[in-house]
Amino acid sequence: MPKEARPGSGEQAKQYALKRLRNAILQGEMAPAQRLVENELAEQYDVTRASIRAALLDLAAEGLVERIRNRGSRVRVVTVEEAVEITECRMALEGLCAAKAAEVASDAQVGELNCLGKAMSKAVADGDPVSYSELNHDLHARIREISGQQTAVGLLERLNAQLVRHRFQLALRPGRPQQSLNEHLAVIEAIGARDPRAAEAAVRAHLSSVIDALRDD
Repeated sequence: MPKEARPGSGEQAKQYALKRLRNAILQGEMAPAQRLVENELAEQYDVTRASIRAALLDLAAEGLVERIRNRGSRVRVVTVEEAVEITECRMALEGLCAAKAAEVASDAQVGELNCLGKAMSKAVADGDPVSYSELNHDLHARIREISGQQTAVGLLERLNAQLVRHRFQLALRPGRPQQSLNEHLAVIEAIGARDPRAAEAAVRAHLSSVIDALRDD
């Protein structure tokens, strides 16, 4: 695979740095509260310090980075209380997307969701929480795509980015994937039945369970 070009300055450089930094945070390569030193990052990504600073400002607006006066930037720490609030917001938006998906999903799209459900069941049976967490993310993303509700999709992408670490920690908790699996299968079943109300209710029940699990953390 060819290496991605590293533009040194300008808007392209900012976008390059933004993409690399965002991925590093979302994939756990940068830990919560880790300091983000502009000079070091500029050298690491081979862009100007101004490009890094502009990228950090965008990430602060996304809620992934925290700017501290006179101390620079760090990866934002999302508390359990914040994670609960974000999940409460997700409940309304994900419920809307599931209801829309139930209204518009084609037979092929329902088949895709069923395949994801089977893969999730296999991951749980195999005791593979990492794969289960990734499939969990894929399922929610696919339902959002099928819904076609672009405003909700944009809002959810920003909210979900702040919950990556909490989601992964929940997936590793003993017994949680088994409980979560049944909740997800209920969502898939309701969408397959073309029942918007049942789909929304199933998503709300699932995310209510997530909130309970977060509070027990």
